[in-house]
Amino acid sequence: MNILVVAAHPNLENSRANRALLDAIQGIENVHVHDLYKEYPNWHIDVKREQELLLGYERIVFQFPFYWYSCPPLLKKWFDDVLVRGWAYGPDGNHLKDKEFMVAITAGGSENGFRAGGDNRFTISELLRPIQATLTHCKGEFLPPYAMYDADRLTPHQFREQAERYAEHIQAGVKQLAR
Repeated sequence: MNILVVAAHPNLENSRANRALLDAIQGIENVHVHDLYKEYPNWHIDVKREQELLLGYERIVFQFPFYWYSCPPLLKKWFDDVLVRGWAYGPDGNHLKDKEFMVAITAGGSENGFRAGGDNRFTISELLRPIQATLTHCKGEFLPPYAMYDADRLTPHQFREQAERYAEHIQAGVKQLAR
């Protein structure tokens, strides 16, 4: 299976968490990393190029830091510009049909904080619903997300463990993820 990881971190060089995740998947056969902030520092997204890129992959993973309960602004712009009517959805919008989509986030908060009654009052799955709705509207299958919690407090050993789990998660079969 060919996997595209769309990385969207506005300051990736200084991110221990997102960098650790990306380092863990470097060199894995059939996994390609596409860094939006490196690719589009001026925010002028080449829509046709991005659409062509998506066509070459069965699974697309959106990896980003989760802050203010959303994705970074360039990724939001990417969704708005690339996933357009007539290409991604609507009449003749079947180019993403049956593709697998996954979200991988890093969060500074604890896992316990992302639950009903927790500090954030909602689960990660609930907070990711707008992205899930977008991708399922494009006729794709939304797979269980990957989340690294306490991203600003992990030890180097914990980062390695999380990164290994991430590499396994993005390559796992659908049945394995459903467990």
